[in-house]
Amino acid sequence: MRPIIPCLALTKGAKEAARFYCSAFPRSKLTSSATLHGTPSGDLDVLTFTLGGQPFMAFDGGPYFKPNPSISFIVTFSAKKDKSARKKQDALWHKLSRGGKTLMPLAKYFFSERYGWVQDRFGVSWQLILDDSKRPPIVPSLMFTGKVAGKAEDAFKLYLKVFKPSKRGAAARYPKGGPDAGTLMYSDWRLNGQWLAAMDSAAEHTFAFDEGVSLVVPCRTQRELDAFARKLSADPKFDQCGWVKDKWGVSWQIWPTAMGEMLTKGTRAQVDRVTQAFMPMKRYDLAALKKAFAGK
Repeated sequence: MRPIIPCLALTKGAKEAARFYCSAFPRSKLTSSATLHGTPSGDLDVLTFTLGGQPFMAFDGGPYFKPNPSISFIVTFSAKKDKSARKKQDALWHKLSRGGKTLMPLAKYFFSERYGWVQDRFGVSWQLILDDSKRPPIVPSLMFTGKVAGKAEDAFKLYLKVFKPSKRGAAARYPKGGPDAGTLMYSDWRLNGQWLAAMDSAAEHTFAFDEGVSLVVPCRTQRELDAFARKLSADPKFDQCGWVKDKWGVSWQIWPTAMGEMLTKGTRAQVDRVTQAFMPMKRYDLAALKKAFAGK
């Protein structure tokens, strides 16, 4: 199984966003692009790209989906490894904040010499931190708040069982005396090669986990597709087109890698047949997708 991939559902302009991110981040490139016809959102672009070595997916979500800060991306700059780290942090902050919204100013905090949290003009949230940790340059971060505040540890205990090989990384807890006491102020976990960070927040927020940012689980076989859908889905009524929601509201796409190849390498007619085949599906039927691709 390949590592988990974060996916951005953008109101519009997925192609524009992908190009912008690839120009803003080092070691980045657009890796594939496909246009799907006849979806509930109309014609939409589906793209894959890498930013600083981290794979991403994005698509035009129409009016149905919009990213929010419940899943953001920690971007680490190491002054120990790069003398120009601070300048690079400032430059990326300037690019991401243009037309966006500052959630926490770029400044000194008790946990970092220089840190800032920004929501860019596409609605995607980024945490830029000057730090010397050994984690990858970009790590998706999940905030458990509202009805699921205090549940980050429970969620990741399940994820550790679902994804193999996996391990727990760092953990820091809120001190006694506050509403968050004892819950996770910061933690990170490696699930099948992909680092994910998590935190709890009992503060009042206007957002929660939704489909705006989902986590894609690439699967090669029907057995894998069925197993991950079964283990992660908390309520089958939410299952649609390979999407499932877990008990904490996190959205997962249980994705057949073969379909990605069909959509990016197929003819227009093949892509249209596959699109029409998967749209009514709750969970993906790999044999039916291959049959549609072949025109049978």
